Amino acid sequence: MILEPSIDKLQTKINSKYTLVTLAAKRARQIQDTKVHQVENPDSATYVGLALEEILEEKLIVHPDYVMPNE
Repeated sequence: MILEPSIDKLQTKINSKYTLVTLAAKRARQIQDTKVHQVENPDSATYVGLALEEILEEKLIVHPDYVMPNE
């Protein structure tokens, strides 16, 4: 089983693997809760896959100056 999109493609959009995983996980939970995503013709059937596709299509971005507050 090959995961799509590939980590190599995703790292051209977001350089840090940690940031990539964190962003995808948070976005996947949002998609699961709202059932709304920004990909027109998704290849993925999973929430994480949809989140990764959004990142690849630059529908999600990370602002470099943003710092997560403690929860």
